Amino acid sequence: MTTLLNADFEQRVVIRPTDYQWVASPMPGVERMMLDRIGDEVARATSIVRYAPHSAFSSHTHDGGEEFLVLEGVFSDEHQAYPAGTYVRNPIGTSHTPRIGEEGATILVKLHQFDQQDTEQKVIDTMNTPWRPGLVEGLTVMPLHDFKSEHVALVKWAPHTQFQPHQHWGGEEIFVLEGTFYDEHGIYPKGSWLRSPHLSRHTPFTKEEGALIYVKVGHL
Repeated sequence: MTTLLNADFEQRVVIRPTDYQWVASPMPGVERMMLDRIGDEVARATSIVRYAPHSAFSSHTHDGGEEFLVLEGVFSDEHQAYPAGTYVRNPIGTSHTPRIGEEGATILVKLHQFDQQDTEQKVIDTMNTPWRPGLVEGLTVMPLHDFKSEHVALVKWAPHTQFQPHQHWGGEEIFVLEGTFYDEHGIYPKGSWLRSPHLSRHTPFTKEEGALIYVKVGHL
């Protein structure tokens, strides 16, 4: 039976940390908070995955590609160690064997969501990558990936920053990494995940905390 979780991409979805429900994976010491999913153990999925110290995951091949951002700790495999703030893309056909050290690790991961022609493998240390000016005062942007209509970036919002009303062609997905993000629909503290459908609209802003967000647009 296929798992369907937030599988209607025409619906807006908001998950805050108070909504998290961790479920065990097939591997001991590895838990998942599923955000959206179509499929069973092999699935088109967006998840937060939490690895206990000294845990491991079996060797696997990315039949549909893998994209992840390390949120906490250090994620490692046979290729290298990826500390918090590292953004990684492993294209279709790549493989690895995760092995986690004494710090443990938490990652935001997206599986089976690559275009067949999107073959660029990349590792970006976002802690040591320069920021660019954003579209309005108070915004800075760090582009991470662009392919066809899909664009991925980190966006840093200074306190009390206001963005213009806008519409999402191809949808928008946001994960709040620091601070608190706002729009006219609600309040999104650190750890919140938002998925807004094609042609949705909003007018985001920040208050005294500011915010740092991971954002992907044009992919829905």
